[in-house]
Amino acid sequence: MSTTQDTAATSFVPPGPPNLARSVRTRRGGPVPGLKHRPVAPADPEKVREVDRRLEAWARRLELFPPAWKGDFAGFQFGRAVVLQHPRAADLERLTVAGKLLLAENLVDACYCEEDEGRGASRSRLGGRLIVAQSALDPFHGTPATEEQWRRGLEADGPLRSYHAAVKDYAALATPSQTDRFVHDIARLHLGYLAEASWAGTRHRPKVWEYLVMRQFNNFRPCMSIVDAVDGYELPAQIHARPEVQRITALACNATTLVNDLYSFTKELAADPTHLNLPQVIAENERCGLKAACLKAVEIHNEIMTAFEEESALLSAAGPLVERYAQGLAEWVAGNHEWHATNTHRYSLPHYW
Repeated sequence: MSTTQDTAATSFVPPGPPNLARSVRTRRGGPVPGLKHRPVAPADPEKVREVDRRLEAWARRLELFPPAWKGDFAGFQFGRAVVLQHPRAADLERLTVAGKLLLAENLVDACYCEEDEGRGASRSRLGGRLIVAQSALDPFHGTPATEEQWRRGLEADGPLRSYHAAVKDYAALATPSQTDRFVHDIARLHLGYLAEASWAGTRHRPKVWEYLVMRQFNNFRPCMSIVDAVDGYELPAQIHARPEVQRITALACNATTLVNDLYSFTKELAADPTHLNLPQVIAENERCGLKAACLKAVEIHNEIMTAFEEESALLSAAGPLVERYAQGLAEWVAGNHEWHATNTHRYSLPHYW
C-alpha cells in the first residue's frame, strides 16, 4: 500500500480522549449554550447504516484504505452527517453521493493540508498539490500522451482517486450546470486552504474581519452547493447567480463554518495552541481571555445566522424554487449543527458555560 493510502486511513479512525491543554476543562456533547440553531429530527438509523455500508464498499473498491484497516465510519459518522444534512434527499443513491463528496473533501484536507497530523502534508507543496487535485474535478485537456500521464497520476494517489470518482458519480445524477457549480465551489475551498497555509507559514495573525473573509472561502460551501441536486431538482444557474441568492448562500455557509470553529475549538487547541479559529483570533485581537472570546464568537455566529434566516424568509417570496433552495440550505445548517453537537468522538466543549 502507498504511504498516501496508509495515512489516509488514519484520518478516519475514531480518536481517543483528547490531550487538552491543562487550562481548559471540557465536557462531552450537547449544544453550545446560546448558539442560535434549529432542532432537527434524529437521523433514520437504517438510512445511516445503509449509506455507511455503501460508502465503505466504495472506499475499499478505490483502495482508499489499506486492506488491514479494521476501522469503521463510527468516528466521523459520514452516513449520519449526510442523513441529517439532507432530510429531503430524493433517494439513497443521492445521499450516498453526498457522502462520497464529503469523504473525498475530508481526505484531501487531511492528507494535503493538516501538516501537524503527520500525514505527509506540507505548506510549501500545498499549491502544487491542490492544483492537481482541482484537475481531478475539472479535467485536464492536452495531448493524448499528457492526458494519459495525468490519468496515471490521479490513479496513483488516494485523495485524487476519491475526488475524481466522487465527482464522476455526482455528475451522473446532477445537471451539467450543477456539476460546474460544485467544481467552482471546490476551487473556492482550495483558495481558502492556501490562504490559511500562507498565514500559518508566515505566522500572520489576522484581524477578525480578515479571518472571517478567509473562512468564507475555507468553509462548507461545496457541501451546500449540492443541496438541490441531492433533493432531486435544480435551482437554475441564472437564479442561483443572483446576488441576493449568493448572499443567503454565503451567510448559511459562514454561519455553519463558525459552528465548526466553536465545536472544534478544544480539539484544535490541544493539537496546536496557535491554530487559527475564531475564538483564538478574537482573543488575540481584543486581548481578552479565551472564555470571553468564545462568547464573542457565539455572538458573531448568531448575527450571521439571524441575517440568513431573515433574508431567506424575504427572498422565499420570489418563488417556490428559491423557497425550496433556501429551505435546503437551512436544513443543511441545522443538520450539520446537530452532527457537531452530538459527535462526541470528535468534539468536546470547554467548561465555559
